[in-house]
Parts: sequence; structure tokens; C-alpha cells
Amino acid sequence: MKKINSDIEYRKILEAQGALPSGFKTGCTSLSFVPEELESGNLMEMNFSMLLLDEPTNVFAGTFTRNQFPGAPVYLCRDRLNNEKFQGILINNKIANVCIETGLDDSEQVLKVAAQQLGCDPSFLMASSTGVIGWRLPVEKMKEAVPELVKSTVNDSEKNAYKLSKHIMTTDSFPKLRSRTLPGGGRIVAVAKGAGMIEPNMATMLCFVMTDLAVSRETLRAMLPGIVSKTFNRISVDSDQSTSDMVIAASSALVPCDDTKLFENALFEVCSELASDIVRNGEGTSHVIKVKVSGAETEEQASSIGKALVNSPLVKTAIAGNDPNVGRFISSVGDYCGNAGIDIPVRKLELHLGGSLIFSEGAFRLTPQKEKELSEYLKNCSYPAEHKGWPVNDKTVDIEINLGIGESVSIITGSDLTHEYVSENADYRS
Repeated sequence: MKKINSDIEYRKILEAQGALPSGFKTGCTSLSFVPEELESGNLMEMNFSMLLLDEPTNVFAGTFTRNQFPGAPVYLCRDRLNNEKFQGILINNKIANVCIETGLDDSEQVLKVAAQQLGCDPSFLMASSTGVIGWRLPVEKMKEAVPELVKSTVNDSEKNAYKLSKHIMTTDSFPKLRSRTLPGGGRIVAVAKGAGMIEPNMATMLCFVMTDLAVSRETLRAMLPGIVSKTFNRISVDSDQSTSDMVIAASSALVPCDDTKLFENALFEVCSELASDIVRNGEGTSHVIKVKVSGAETEEQASSIGKALVNSPLVKTAIAGNDPNVGRFISSVGDYCGNAGIDIPVRKLELHLGGSLIFSEGAFRLTPQKEKELSEYLKNCSYPAEHKGWPVNDKTVDIEINLGIGESVSIITGSDLTHEYVSENADYRS
């Protein structure tokens, strides 16, 4: 990625790749409300967005959070995956609609009004909500806003995903949009949001994938879980899995797809890039940490060990402080393996930081000069924790671990832990 110097420059980059696939439209509006749960307070602003196909499609798929207490929209969307047709999804930020007694009915009410405005079957529409857990949606305010939302969608002349990527944000500091154009002109365009509560396992992470390539329903549904597993499920900002995560993909099937493997590779690339964007935009993040675990017995084992390292508060804070305290790396790996019953002969383990060997044959390989070089390496990989409205760089802190007990490999991407993360989440509802 070339160096980006302003939000205007970043917007131009996203708009250049945000042209919607044929058969899709998007729209956005906003509304003001006071949460019912607060006795009084200032008006809050909610963004209200829609992704809509010109015609209903039977080619759609979804993956969802494994959290045992998901939001009402997750229940609704899971159920509607069983339907024959899908035409659109309504998305709101600010309130997640989780564990509310009327939550499912609240979402259904809003969708019913939208369906009446669009002249479609309500079962063709899905809902997605993200934001504060435990508050009720401002249902009447949202129903009042639906006509304007439908109008902005139906009359979408820009046919660009940028505005959708912008409106679904919550604590994100910059929008996330990626795309690919395949031979023949078919396109895959996807937007995502997420900055905190990120260890998805499908974390306030949402992703919406649009394509006009005519893959079958069965093909898309077979592909998506595996792609999600190797992209969104291999990132972590703070090890918290949200109640609202989902990835929804749909095709208008208007462009022939002659090579499903090429389509699958392109979809993987789009999701992988969005996953990296989410970590780089993690709340308070000042370093992106990329851990490659090789020599494992299974891919799942490698992933679990990588996550144990990127989720360790001691590792995260050391990297945030540009302190190459690599003893914490070994400690976190040993801690996880000991508790998981994984036997790794210490003399087989090798560990590199930034390409520099720091542990082998059962001992650390450190010198005063190497400590200094590693500290400089961490500083060079950093960027301001007070995020701008665009990604400042694409550097990563590269950690490589070879367990020496097998052939499997996994790459996990995570973030450090800064004062800014604590402040942002302490003040989240203020």
C-alpha cells in the first residue's frame, strides 16, 4: 500500500475500487434519539443503511458469531438463511439489539415497514445491528426514518460502496472497503466495520460481500465458512468475541463465472485484506502484530498458539512500549501449551522477531546490540494510537515461531494494547 497522507486521498482510493457490482444499490440516512434506558441525556445519532439487490436472489450465504448470547438480528439472519430468496439487509449502528425482550419483534417491525416501502416480501430482508449491548432499538424513530432510507437506496445514482462503508462504522476511525474485478468484468465488493470486541470466531465485526458473478447458492455456501475461518477468524484486537458479528454474502448472478476457483481466490483476498484493515484500525492500536506459527501438528493448534501470543496482555503492552521483552513471548507460548496439554520439546522451538533469531535450542539468543536493534525495529513498525481517518502505514511486527513437532502452519494477526484502548472503552457510553 502506498503512503496515504489525508482522509481525502484515502476516500479517493476507496471510491476508485468501490463501484458496486451490477444489480446492487446502497443507501444511507441518519436519525436522532435518546436511549430508553437513560433517564435523560443528549440526543444520539444513529446511522441507518441499506444494501439492496434490484431483484431477489437465491444466491446468498452467511456466517455468524459463536457467542452464546447473540443479538436478535443474528437469530433473524440465521433463520432467513433457510429462505429461498434474499433481497437486502438493513444495518444500524449505535445499538446492538442484544438480549432485549422485544428485540426480535423490534427488528421485524422495522423490516416490515421497509418491505412495504419496497414492495417486497418482508422475509426477503435481513437486519444487522452493532453498538451498545443492552439497549433497545429506537423502533419508532427507525420506522419513521425508513422511507428516507428506501428513497436514498432506490435512487442511488453513485452506485459506489464507499458511503455504506462509512455509515456502518462505530468506533472505527476509517472505513474499510476492498474489491476485485475478474476477467469478464464481474466484481466482488465488500465492506466491513470493526475496531473493538474483535476475536470473531464466526466481534462487533460486520462484513457485507456483494458480487454479480453467477456462482451457485451451494458453491457460495460451501466457500464462505472456509474463507472466514482463514481470514476474519484469525484476527484479534482484544480477544473479546462480540454478540453481533456476521458476514453476509450475496450474488445478483448477472455475470457468468467461468472459473469458480478464481472466484474463490478473489473472495479470499478481499476478506483477508478487510481482516487486516480491521486490526490496523483496532481501538488504540499502535502496532499490528503478525504471528506465523509453523511446525505444528495441526492448523488449529498453530492458530490457537498464535492467538495465545497476540492476546497476552504482557506481550501486547511490551510491543506497545517498543520493548523487546521477548521473554514474554516464550512465556505465553509455554503457558498455553502447558494448559492445553501440548508437549513441545523446548530445544526444538525457534522464535524470530523481525527476522532476527531470539530463541533456539532451548535458550535465548540475545545481546545488548540485538536488544537495541529490536527496540528500533518495534519503533519503526509503530504508528500513532490516536488514529487518523485513514491507515497511516501497512507495517507489521513479524513474529515467527517454529514448534518443530509437525508440518502445519497458521498466521494470526493482532494488535498491541495502549492507554488509548483503555480510555476509549472506559468512555464508550459516556
